[in-house]
Amino acid sequence: MVRAPKEAVKIIWFVIDNMRQKWLLVAVCFWVLFLVIVSSKFITFMFKDIDGYGIKQEPSKLTILIKVKKLPEEKRLQVAEKHLSDNTLDSVLVQMDRLELLRNMCQDTSLRNLSHTTLSKFVLDRIFVSDNYKILFCQTPKVGNTQWKKVLMVLNGAFSSVDQIPEHVVHNNEKNGLPRLSSFSESEIQKRLNDYFKFFIVRDPFERLISAFKDKFVLNPRTEPWYKHEIAPVIIKKYRKNRTETKGLQFEDFIRYLGDPNHRRLDLQFGDHIIHWVTYVELCAPCEINYNVIGHHETLEEDAPYILKEAGIDHLVSYPIIPHGITLYNKTKVEHYFSGIAKRDIRRLYARFEGDFKLFGYQEPEFLFN
Repeated sequence: MVRAPKEAVKIIWFVIDNMRQKWLLVAVCFWVLFLVIVSSKFITFMFKDIDGYGIKQEPSKLTILIKVKKLPEEKRLQVAEKHLSDNTLDSVLVQMDRLELLRNMCQDTSLRNLSHTTLSKFVLDRIFVSDNYKILFCQTPKVGNTQWKKVLMVLNGAFSSVDQIPEHVVHNNEKNGLPRLSSFSESEIQKRLNDYFKFFIVRDPFERLISAFKDKFVLNPRTEPWYKHEIAPVIIKKYRKNRTETKGLQFEDFIRYLGDPNHRRLDLQFGDHIIHWVTYVELCAPCEINYNVIGHHETLEEDAPYILKEAGIDHLVSYPIIPHGITLYNKTKVEHYFSGIAKRDIRRLYARFEGDFKLFGYQEPEFLFN
């Protein structure tokens, strides 16, 4: 009878001790969960892109950045929900992928020499400004840029519609009313790069070179005689194998010039005329400037309306009607033009334009190498 209370006390203390261990375990679990949450928030804050829009860090510092992975499905679903009520969902997801690819390629150290450039006057001269609607457009010739310049001219008040603008006025710097970013002070340039909507258009790099060759050296507008009479003879003299050939500049001559690792000597001699065939990297500095949208010539029917909408000007101006299929990639044409070009010359050309292929998702033209 006397031992019964002692046994009861032991049992009670055993229960209490057992419960104390369980509560201690629960407390430890909550503490670990709290640390995980705090750590994840800290990591997210540390690696969040704080640059916004405008000039990024110097290329030499890009190697320490965390490599951007594919956007999580949760983020894509959030974007999808936001755009379910309009017709831009597909375009939004396409742009997310394009910009994500660009960020990844810009941080690829193996492409550094092909993806980075300085924000020189040459680059700033390529960027047209609409202060009225806070838009920057980087010109990439031979990719339908004339029409986009017309859009900006309408926005700047020079004309009431794109249909009213004469072709010869578009490229006349004194008449088109389009200021270039290089015309502003350094602080004004930085402000516009930070705050304005920025975009440019790209095209398959080799098909663009074909267009440049045809336009400047075959069709050769009479308003631009210097391509045929000043630039072509220099290229022929330096790169033509058969010196007895008397024809004008051939595509083969043009490709040898572009693929020459020492091409910059002639580039300096030719001046700004080279804008029709230099790389998109050299023209628009896509790894130094954070662009909002990258349009593709091949999908311009979808990209043009999306750009107007994102820039907030779709109710003010329309992009000219695009004949169906005219902007699609023409592999047959590319094969035809490169059929007589030595594989060595094609590979040297690709070595120069590899950055343009990879930054913007164009496939390596293996069919030209085999």
